[in-house]
Amino acid sequence: MSKAPADGGPRTPSEKIAGVPDFGWRVKLSYECQDKMSPFFKPRVSQIPQYLGLSMRYSVMWAKKKKQGRKPFIDHMNPLPHNPIYGCPIGGIGCGTIGRGYRGEFCRFQMIPGIYRHNTVEANQFIVCIRRNNETIYQQVLSSQVKKGKSLKSWSWGFPGGMATYHALYPRAWTVYNIKKHNVRLVCRQISPIYPHEYQETSLPTAVFVWTIENNSPDELDVSITFTFQNGHGSKEDSNKGVTSEVFNVGEVTGVSIKQMFRNLDCTYGISASAKDGVDISTAVNFDPHGTGEELWCDLREDGKLGNTPVAPSGGDKGKDIGAAVCASCTVQPSSSQSLEFCLAWDMPIIQFGAKEQYYARRYTRWFGTEGKAAPNLCKHALNRYPIWEKEITKWQDPILNASKLPSWYKSALFNELYFVSDGGTVWLDPYETNKDFKADISLHPYVKEIGRFGYLEGMEYRMYNTYDVHHYASFSLIMLWPKLQLSIQYDFAATIVKNDDTCMKYLMHGAKGPTHVANTVPHDLGDPEDEPWKRVNCYTIHPTHDWKDLNMKFVLQVYRDYIALTDRKYLEEMYPVALGVMEHSLDWDTDGDGIIDNSGYADQTYDAWTMQGASAYCGGLWLAALRMLCEMAFILGKTEDVDKFAAILKRGAKSYEDKLWTGKYYRYDSSNSGHHDSIMADQLSGQWFLHASEIVDEAVFPSDHVRTALKTVFDNNVMKYANGTMGAINGTKPDGTRDTSSPQSEEFWTGITYGLAASMIQEGMLDEGFQTAWGAYHACWEGLGLQFQTPEAYTSTKGYRSLGYMRPLCVWSIQWAIERFQRQLLVN
Repeated sequence: MSKAPADGGPRTPSEKIAGVPDFGWRVKLSYECQDKMSPFFKPRVSQIPQYLGLSMRYSVMWAKKKKQGRKPFIDHMNPLPHNPIYGCPIGGIGCGTIGRGYRGEFCRFQMIPGIYRHNTVEANQFIVCIRRNNETIYQQVLSSQVKKGKSLKSWSWGFPGGMATYHALYPRAWTVYNIKKHNVRLVCRQISPIYPHEYQETSLPTAVFVWTIENNSPDELDVSITFTFQNGHGSKEDSNKGVTSEVFNVGEVTGVSIKQMFRNLDCTYGISASAKDGVDISTAVNFDPHGTGEELWCDLREDGKLGNTPVAPSGGDKGKDIGAAVCASCTVQPSSSQSLEFCLAWDMPIIQFGAKEQYYARRYTRWFGTEGKAAPNLCKHALNRYPIWEKEITKWQDPILNASKLPSWYKSALFNELYFVSDGGTVWLDPYETNKDFKADISLHPYVKEIGRFGYLEGMEYRMYNTYDVHHYASFSLIMLWPKLQLSIQYDFAATIVKNDDTCMKYLMHGAKGPTHVANTVPHDLGDPEDEPWKRVNCYTIHPTHDWKDLNMKFVLQVYRDYIALTDRKYLEEMYPVALGVMEHSLDWDTDGDGIIDNSGYADQTYDAWTMQGASAYCGGLWLAALRMLCEMAFILGKTEDVDKFAAILKRGAKSYEDKLWTGKYYRYDSSNSGHHDSIMADQLSGQWFLHASEIVDEAVFPSDHVRTALKTVFDNNVMKYANGTMGAINGTKPDGTRDTSSPQSEEFWTGITYGLAASMIQEGMLDEGFQTAWGAYHACWEGLGLQFQTPEAYTSTKGYRSLGYMRPLCVWSIQWAIERFQRQLLVN
């Protein structure tokens, strides 16, 4: 067998670099992904008939949306291309984010809530100038990008990629530049304010860049770093509303603010540097980012500084972009070092979603105001506070990084997959009343009012907030790190579950019509950022999700898991009636009265293109786990009648589950007569996994010998028979281990499912199998296929992918949950 390497693969650090962690995702700037991938476009010929109706109805819907100037919640016509450039993004949680490329690019902007612009803005750069004896001996853009086109052609591009190393360990990243000709080493440390159990600093729209300059030469050197930045996010509309820039000074912090609008939403960028002892700050308030760049370049080359421009605002012409620059310079003695500190902040305090029916204030405005004047103070705050951020980040990460029994690659996977918590189209909001026509929502639960409304997308391409069947897997990251955000989501769903929405919806799969939401069912999602999230839920229109057989169970499972994590009795008391309601509703799905719910013959669960009928391993297992947890909740709260009622159902259901589905080696896919009823599903024990994770082991429900046997069968067939265990777990195989081709999804590898399966193995004591399984997903996405910091929902053995930048891979934190609760010996330093 191809054993997962303890020290990882080609992107895992193999040498020590001074000032850089030993663990993370590391490449040379010259690195080029060799695999060319394509987005999933068409199924096998044998699969096409089942999707013909869906394809026609989707095409009609897509054309209608386009005519309206809107986008569908999933744009299958324009999938994101493979672009393996990404590194660690910047920004806090819920405030907008800016992606970074590992070569230094500023790319993938998410300023408009939930909407991405996958653009690279060439003018956003760092430039170094080295002077000796009052003469410039070196000036270079610190990017390995080779410049194409006429803009900024006077700048010196193309830093030799082989002489620079990039290292990411979210929420920080390091880039090391070796300028051997002049015996200078530069280290840029990028820091975002992300650390656990913090609900103020973590919401800030800012990042700090600390440049360490090491002078290993025998001469005194004058060195400056210049940070250049342009308005907008790389689109043609960036300057349509006019752009202005001006210098600001706040204490020791000097910078330039760039004021603009995105979709009629005011946004101010702030770039700045700290004028600590021995550091001189100079600025350029306005240069043409589409010109040659000669004026700024020559100005800098003349004396290593910028010719400070007047403080008065500059620009304002509609249609004209503005570039600004901040330069920090210092003298570095021979064989010594000096540091320069920069900050990028963005202030978009008030937002609206696409329907423009409600204003919201971003979370950080509780401390920085809603006037749109916070960029200078955000910069000052970040430059003063970043040492505290780093101290907290280190305190959080070091126990895991120093655990010698944990594989190196796992440490990278665990922290770097967290990028999606901030860069998942995330919003963290308070309803905001601007005038009599826009009334703030006063019906919020007090907990949501206190913590704020939190939403993150199912994926960068799957534009739905808090998609619950997927969040179920990702929720381990929130309950472990930001539990108040998890509870805020739960309270939002609980408030929605009890309501009806009779608005007629046409379902794309079969063309039937039905209500948008049915009371006592869990909505699929809380809405589309192009519409009005929270006000209109269930923007997913492919299936009638009020009839999905997994959503209700997943709510119950999360309620009890959250209670186990927090022992919050008030939360349990408030959630129990809602959990009871969804379980009572779900009893109608037990069509033959055997104690186990039955799937309806279509894809009525998270595998929404893979049909299930009758009793199924996946939904049936979730149902049994939910019954067992409901009984536990009822017992804790003294609801003895509920305990008796649901315990009796559980007893019947557990017997039916074994009788109908257990083969002696695994639980078959479902109890139907379909051609794939006996498939081996990687996720067949999802219910048992969550039950055990919540510290319930019940032999009468899931016999432990059956659990281990089934996991071993999955490992042997779904993991090890594909690329010798180097790809993770394929969703479905036939009993002989060949792939199940009944659906495109059955032959996909789902990153988050692989992580969850690995967690299940690890909590059952199957450590080698668990880490091998998880490593396959990390190896495929982060080491081979160039999918780092855009981890997809799915990839295939034929180098296809689906839905880049997806929520479910956050399930890697379920592995850490399993380690901390069941395998603590692995945390020994």
